[in-house]
Amino acid sequence: MTQDPFGTADLRAGVLTAWRNSPTRLREDAATEADLVRAGYRDRLLTELAQNAADAAVKAGVSGRVSVRLRGRALHIANTGAPLDLSGVHALTALRASGKTGTSVGRFGVGFTAVLSAGDEVEFRSTTGSLRFSRAQTLIELRDNGIDIPAGADGPAVPVLRLAWSVPVAPATGFDSEIVVWLREDVDAAQLLAAMRAEVVDLLLELPGLHSIRIEDDESWRAVEDAGNGLQQVGITSPSGEDFRWWQYTTARARWLLPLRDGRAVAARPDVLRAPTRTDEELSLPALVIADIALQPDRRRLMPGARVAELAEGYAGFARALPPEDRLALVPAPGFARSEADGLLREALVNELREHPWLPVLTDPDRASADSAPADLDVAITLPGIDEVMRTGVAPLPAEIAGLSTTAGPRRADAAPNRASVFLGVTTELADLLAGLLGPLVIPELSGRACAELLGVLDVHRIGLARVAELTGSVQRPPQWWYSLYDALEPFVTDPLAAEELGALAVPLSDGRLVTGPRTVVLDDQLEEAVAVPWARLVHPEAAHELLGRLGAQQAGVEDLLTDTALRAELDYRSDDEELREAVLGLAAHLPPDTTLPTWLGALELPDDTGELRPADELLLPDAPLAEVLIADSPFGTLDTAVAQRHPAAALRAIGVGWGFTVVTETDPTGPDHDLDDEDRWWQGLPEDPPEFAAVRDLDLVADGAWPQALRLLLAEPATRRLLADRDGYTAWWLRRHARVGDRPLGVYQAGSDPVFADLLPELPGFTPADSAALGAVLADPSNITADLAVALLEALADPAKKPTPEAVSQTYRRLAAAVPHLDLDEIGVPERVRALSGAVIDPDLALVLDRPWLGLALPPDRLVAGDIEHAGELATLLDVAAASEAVHAEVLGAGKRTTWADEPLGVLLRLQFGLPSLTGELVLHDRLEVRLTGAYEATVAVPWWRAGDTTHVQRLPSS
Repeated sequence: MTQDPFGTADLRAGVLTAWRNSPTRLREDAATEADLVRAGYRDRLLTELAQNAADAAVKAGVSGRVSVRLRGRALHIANTGAPLDLSGVHALTALRASGKTGTSVGRFGVGFTAVLSAGDEVEFRSTTGSLRFSRAQTLIELRDNGIDIPAGADGPAVPVLRLAWSVPVAPATGFDSEIVVWLREDVDAAQLLAAMRAEVVDLLLELPGLHSIRIEDDESWRAVEDAGNGLQQVGITSPSGEDFRWWQYTTARARWLLPLRDGRAVAARPDVLRAPTRTDEELSLPALVIADIALQPDRRRLMPGARVAELAEGYAGFARALPPEDRLALVPAPGFARSEADGLLREALVNELREHPWLPVLTDPDRASADSAPADLDVAITLPGIDEVMRTGVAPLPAEIAGLSTTAGPRRADAAPNRASVFLGVTTELADLLAGLLGPLVIPELSGRACAELLGVLDVHRIGLARVAELTGSVQRPPQWWYSLYDALEPFVTDPLAAEELGALAVPLSDGRLVTGPRTVVLDDQLEEAVAVPWARLVHPEAAHELLGRLGAQQAGVEDLLTDTALRAELDYRSDDEELREAVLGLAAHLPPDTTLPTWLGALELPDDTGELRPADELLLPDAPLAEVLIADSPFGTLDTAVAQRHPAAALRAIGVGWGFTVVTETDPTGPDHDLDDEDRWWQGLPEDPPEFAAVRDLDLVADGAWPQALRLLLAEPATRRLLADRDGYTAWWLRRHARVGDRPLGVYQAGSDPVFADLLPELPGFTPADSAALGAVLADPSNITADLAVALLEALADPAKKPTPEAVSQTYRRLAAAVPHLDLDEIGVPERVRALSGAVIDPDLALVLDRPWLGLALPPDRLVAGDIEHAGELATLLDVAAASEAVHAEVLGAGKRTTWADEPLGVLLRLQFGLPSLTGELVLHDRLEVRLTGAYEATVAVPWWRAGDTTHVQRLPSS
């Protein structure tokens, strides 16, 4: 190595000559250097030297390394890369000239002045030669050359870096260059190193020519990994082992870096423009920007007129290269700009993002196919050129380029935000369905409420429930699709306002129509297959969802639909309509067992076995058992066999086609208008109109000899069996009066549960005990004596072969007597014989109806006919028998002791024993009480007591 390889002696001589000839030049150089140290390059020592190191590494094509060491008060900053050359020496000793090319980081040779912020004695050691810069030596040179030294505020004002001396010293081993700064006394070395450590991560990001920076023993290094699509992942490892990672994307004018946290992209904190190192231009962007842009000489501010907006070009490409769920992290959040440059760049970035395809969306393959895409949907299936992507605003996702398919379901693509829509909070299920309605729809991962503000910045069209409902009106989809849509929408209907927004939601009907508004339709959760229902807006069963009910749809079961007044109106004017017929029968097939429908459904016309249309209630099913019990000329026809085979028998029977007997029903009936035999008479006997009416019809069409079989048929069907148990209902009433078994009305057969008539009336033959019990209400009713029953009972009482008990005789006569006011006695007639209390059958002329209880103690039982005292007169009239009190006269024998009930102990005891009220009148006590009877019966008899007017005669007790 020569003593002065860079000719520093000649350089010094030239500078000294210039200063000698122009003292002003010396003052200017001193002032310029001082300004750069105090202002432009304050706190930039490591930054400026790292930039030079990065340039040297790039120039040499090596991995740049920087090492910072403190040895005593000497700060050593070494680096690898191209060593110092002559042009570099000229740049170091000049305040404006630069020896760097256009590809280098810096543009001016003034950055090295940053070393003077730490010390006035500096060495630049390099493998090609070393230089020394010294304030003290410069002062000596000025004095030795007779040059006046300018005075400054802090002492002599001389430029340190204008004069360089060659020194015979090499850089640290393993490095190509080394800067050594002897720190001034006012510099805190520890604080200086701490500040440098804080810059390391930023410098490694900003200067790709550097691989590592070591501060004493703390080393940080940088690694870059290609992720495809122009995207790189930059990782910086700190001395503690902690990793800092960024997504990096390079455009023509800038490098963009987006922080990663736990593998996900996050917006950067407010930062500054870097060109490539930090400037003072404050930014509020979500990504760090390292730009190629003109700066002022101090590298802190932009040059006036710098074309900041051009830095945004290609930013959308960065967004598109990111994983879809991370892309919104690049959108500038709303807020005030932190600087003029920030405002310009924010606006340019937003415009870039709005107009280019990068936002992940779902599209419908039916609306965007490989062959042709509609003009209003910018989706490309094949890989487009950049011009096409920029024109259309939509491009396929990178993952789709390798292998596209045309499988059903939405396809993911990239769209320009100003051509996309978002449904905030959309789920994956709902998004898949809405993609076909809305065109490009932002993917669910980016549609959360937290993303709303950023999507608004991009002018993404926001849609809500009302818009979704509006768009469904023109959609043709299968019912299952609609069910999926309702299921996906349901979580969003959280309040009445949301429900109101869906008021125009389309609903598919079971007849294939699509109608608007859930409030106009009905739901039936019993149907499993579609039935076209022309009289009601019935939701298709495969689309029926509980959301429709929440939105106002009425719940209606099959029974509700078949009892709808709208159906009744339809039947009034087109009962022969085939569509209506199929709808009714289709619904009836889904009825629960034993459902009773209104009888007006029987007006529906069906074909009979001759092809003629007849009301359903005038038809019988083929082989119907009812046909076997009807009269020969009954008005019923037989249903067409093909119809019977096509529809379930239960459905046909439910609407009125006969199998067994048919039940007529009505709620809140107003009169006997059901076209039933003898209905007027039954209705007249009711105390008030019943709330519900149900009766078996066509009983009057049963053949006389077919009643046993008809009764079994009535018992076999639950609907008719129930009516048999209603004793007061029309069915039981009619059967008791008109149905005959063995030439006897049903109403004169004994009910098995009635002991009173057990020995008088016959049992119904041919029925099991259970069936007989079920028929109890249609048999003899002790509480409702009809003319037929009265005749049968009177005949039974007059039959010596019958052996009823005295109690049965008395109870039977009592009931007969009580019924007299309601009977037509001319219809009944007078019995030829009557039954005495003793059981004897006697001539009515001998019989006496007991109408005074004390007479029963005096008259013989074989002359007495006893019911109850209250109805004795009616019984006498019915039997045409004399009342005992009228036919027999009595006289009490003997005077006895006259007293009162209150004065006689026996009177008190009798009242207590028999529960008698306080009695008035005399009480006469007899030792032996005898009565002489005359008239229809003559005798003198002893009795325990007797009444004569208000006087009571009692035989005295032996002890009294």
